[in-house]
Amino acid sequence: MKKPLYLPYSFVLFILITILSFSSTVAQAQNPKGKLFIIGGGDRSDELMKQVLEVADLKATDYIVVLPMSSEEPDGSFQFFKDQMVKLTKNPIVMLNFNTETAQNKKLADSVQKAKLIFISGGDQLRFMKVVHNTPIKTAIQKAYENGSTISGTSAGAAVMSEKMITGNQKLEKEYSGTFDNIRHDNLETAEGLGLLKTAIIDQHFLKRNRYNRLLSAMVEFPHLTGIGIDEATAIIVRNNQIEVAGDSEVIVIKNPKGIVKSKKNNLISIENLQMGIYTAGQKFNIK
Repeated sequence: MKKPLYLPYSFVLFILITILSFSSTVAQAQNPKGKLFIIGGGDRSDELMKQVLEVADLKATDYIVVLPMSSEEPDGSFQFFKDQMVKLTKNPIVMLNFNTETAQNKKLADSVQKAKLIFISGGDQLRFMKVVHNTPIKTAIQKAYENGSTISGTSAGAAVMSEKMITGNQKLEKEYSGTFDNIRHDNLETAEGLGLLKTAIIDQHFLKRNRYNRLLSAMVEFPHLTGIGIDEATAIIVRNNQIEVAGDSEVIVIKNPKGIVKSKKNNLISIENLQMGIYTAGQKFNIK
């Protein structure tokens, strides 16, 4: 008869601490302490930006960081934001315009992580992600969100929030036409975003630019996600899995597509049914 195997107490204790630490990290990532304030682009009224500040709940010693890397004119994007916000808050507002080299700077990344409000400007979401992908800056934004900071963005700064990011390009169209005039499978181009929203995919300027086709195409490619189309001058406030609408227009929510059939001819698709909701300021809905 074999003798029972006894593990050293110190080894067992080490294993338990490791498991508890890992579980705590996973729980924190799944239930961040921070909030998201995602704006669909267009005009940003003072009232809307006051709501951003209310959600961020800044103390006197807190500061705001603006990340303008999406923009072709980052200085102009920052100045436009600052000119509006200095009327609404006394908290310091600083611009950190990273490039692929400075995005590796851990001291600068630490400055991003400590900001209680991080604002990402409009422009080109691919331009932004090319700078921050696999860098300490991306990690700093994620950790800031997990630890209680508010992450806000408009237009391209909205698109980068989700894990699956709509780029605006079509795989089946050689030239960008400015419109998404079809619903076909394997046509929507996506890239990796910041991953702050893992169960939803964001589209912006939604009603103004009639982007139903694009979001419906996303539902075909990612039927497990919730599609959220945010119109201009409108925002969603994300607190874990609950979302509240703010601003002047509407938010379109599409989810649970059923009976998807993908045709080999012309990449056409059909959907037997799906859920769609329309929400206005003050209304709330949940995502998975």
